[in-house]
Amino acid sequence: MASFRCFRPDDLDKFSKCNLDPLTETYDLSFYYQYFAKWPSLFRVAEDTNGNIIGYIMGKLESSPEYLKYSEHYLPWHAHITALTVAPEARRLGIGKILTESLEVAAEAGDAWFVDLFVRKSNTRAISFYEGMGYSVYRVVKDYYGDNVSDPTAHGEDAYDMRKPMRRDKTLKHIREDGRSHDVQPEDVF
Repeated sequence: MASFRCFRPDDLDKFSKCNLDPLTETYDLSFYYQYFAKWPSLFRVAEDTNGNIIGYIMGKLESSPEYLKYSEHYLPWHAHITALTVAPEARRLGIGKILTESLEVAAEAGDAWFVDLFVRKSNTRAISFYEGMGYSVYRVVKDYYGDNVSDPTAHGEDAYDMRKPMRRDKTLKHIREDGRSHDVQPEDVF
């Protein structure tokens, strides 16, 4: 049984069960604290009955800078999932879905156009998970990840920029059905 709550700074000492997965990005401490300071309602954890952190989601609400306003890559006000991870022993219990839904509720409250995220092209389990929750590929970001977990000799790995529209996007302006055929470079994404 898991309980869900907002992140607290001392939770960082309990993240190791979640961050040992090779597909989970691990950041320096200041990065986590920055998210906690700026977007506390978008940083939530799942805790087991022993107080261990068995999952977390970290997100933000933002838009592209004003100088990109007329660029084809401009992003309007939206929520972004920076990290979602669940400890291996707690997977397939619905924890990732509950955490994602909590971020989507905060995105709706923040009047976001959509929720987006980046996922490794090779992470088929995560892609299926997000597709099952209504996300779709908007574009492919070439060599987004500096490493390639499938082939360490390769340059990098592509990411899918996946999106789910929120209520504000009534005409579905910020998603597309053929996203896998739209390639962009990492410098094109904000």
